[in-house]
Amino acid sequence: MPTVVVSVENSPHKLLNPVPIENVRLNDAFWAPRLRMLVRVTLPSQYKLLEETGRLDNFKRAAGKIRGPFKGLVFNDSDVYKWVEAASFALAYERDEEVERLADAAVKDVVEAQDADGYLNTYFTFEQKKERWSNLRDLHEMYCAGHLFQAAVARHRATGKRDLLEAAVKFADHIYGVFGPDRREGVDGHPEVEMALVELYRETGKREYLELAQIFVERRGRGLIGGSPYHLDHTPFKQMQELVGHAVRALYLCCGAADVYMENGDPELRVALERLWQDLVERKMYVTGGVGSRHEGEAIGEAYELPNERAYAETCAAVANVMWNWRMLLMTGEARFADVMELALYNGALAGISLSGDLYFYVNPLADRGKHRRQPWFECACCPPNIARLIAYVPGMIYTTSERGVWIHLYAASTARINVHGGSVELTQRTKYPWSGFVEIEVKPQGIDEFSIFVRIPGWTRDSKVEVNGERVEGVHPGSYAEVRRRWREGDLLRIGFDMGPMLLESHPHVTCNTGRVALRYGPLIYCLEQVDNPDHDVWNLAVVPGTLKAEYRVDLLGGVTVVKGKAWAMDTGAWKGKLYARLGEVEAKYCKTDFTAIPYYAWANREPGPMIVWVRKAGSEK
Repeated sequence: MPTVVVSVENSPHKLLNPVPIENVRLNDAFWAPRLRMLVRVTLPSQYKLLEETGRLDNFKRAAGKIRGPFKGLVFNDSDVYKWVEAASFALAYERDEEVERLADAAVKDVVEAQDADGYLNTYFTFEQKKERWSNLRDLHEMYCAGHLFQAAVARHRATGKRDLLEAAVKFADHIYGVFGPDRREGVDGHPEVEMALVELYRETGKREYLELAQIFVERRGRGLIGGSPYHLDHTPFKQMQELVGHAVRALYLCCGAADVYMENGDPELRVALERLWQDLVERKMYVTGGVGSRHEGEAIGEAYELPNERAYAETCAAVANVMWNWRMLLMTGEARFADVMELALYNGALAGISLSGDLYFYVNPLADRGKHRRQPWFECACCPPNIARLIAYVPGMIYTTSERGVWIHLYAASTARINVHGGSVELTQRTKYPWSGFVEIEVKPQGIDEFSIFVRIPGWTRDSKVEVNGERVEGVHPGSYAEVRRRWREGDLLRIGFDMGPMLLESHPHVTCNTGRVALRYGPLIYCLEQVDNPDHDVWNLAVVPGTLKAEYRVDLLGGVTVVKGKAWAMDTGAWKGKLYARLGEVEAKYCKTDFTAIPYYAWANREPGPMIVWVRKAGSEK
């Protein structure tokens, strides 16, 4: 059974079909080590913390195996479900006896905790049983159910095991009986169940689950849970003019609406999704693909409200941004969605986990004085298993197929077996991406000759070229897919070259905190200056000199990274001692010329603490 994260093969309103995770083998130096670390470090250490913090004990307690109080937050069940989902997709990529044993043990505890009527939530098993479905706004019952459904689908696709899927079906039937058509009206305060129900429908064929997902999308915004923007209950989804409220909730709702659209083709949903995407990407998204500017309410914030040091940019929101853009890409095949997906994946999301695979960020600022450090866990631990499941998704997001052929969205040294047009093709990628812009793809078709290969040309590249067996392909433009259609023969070589030179970015003038500042980009990666690489001057005092940037690969640094180096002017702030404000010209600033080194943003805070900054002041070519 194919293991895909989003199964749209039979969805009538989509363009692309994902290639199963198990059909892709990574052998690169970037993602392959992270997948190995996911299995060997991240998943086992997270399981241990699920045990130590009582999250697994809550299920044992609900099953009558142990006694004691419920432990932790009301939605702690969801952390277990996300872990099971991550473990399942990881097992689809690479079987591991220990991870499979741990997953089996966790699922056994979950299944045994289910009530006879199908209800499953350990917080409401005993003392709070009478409170079931009494506070949809705050108590996350359907949010937890959604993560259960996703875990069950992932486990079934990856292993063929039906135990958790059967529990999910029972619970979904229970929810349909309570909230289905002509029954109680309500929506959960934290959107998530919508996309999960669609995926459960895709897995089981039970149309009631799609019907329920549509109902939940339609009911939202009618004030059923108080009408606040925080809960996305202030305006019906189809009428929303902008993304507001809790960032993760908003993006999960967009995921659910996109899934519903791919099944029912409602044009109003499509228009709303486009409008909200433009609002986010053009006015409210961080340069890293992070989302959520406000600590208060973990909220998206107003247009151009993108503070750096106090950025919230929750890891879960970046994960959700990847998930939403993946769905928009499947719907449309448009490269702009792949661009944002890649941006959030490599930067805003990946920063959420340490290079050691066992420390995490909940919040991802773009400037820091050295106090913000990753933690092994959190009381609200939504982010660690979320980034784990995202990493497990990666092999399944590289390729898709359509009626015309094969699409390449992400670049990584790998081999893939892809079914297309009744035949198959093996594609072997050879590349050092994201450190190099050269990609060579060897094509080996079997039982098929003429088809298209759609090559993504990222929007960030200034120049690119595509060749087949040395012959240049015309019509190659950044921010699009170049279609290469021909009668392919075994051994054909498709070569792609992207301009990966470091560049400076500037932000919209209304992002006032970035006035006079620039960010550094190299390929898909956003860079930052960290104090440990620039010991002679506080990185907050530096001003980058345009035209001096150069890239250098360092195998000995941070697991192997390309650094960006250049010239800067360093300001001596000593003259400001004792002053916070001064008349213009009263303080004479002194500068000296220096060199700087920048590293990928995802890799910061893996060494000794110190100041960090993404948006650096811009100097003239010469001071």
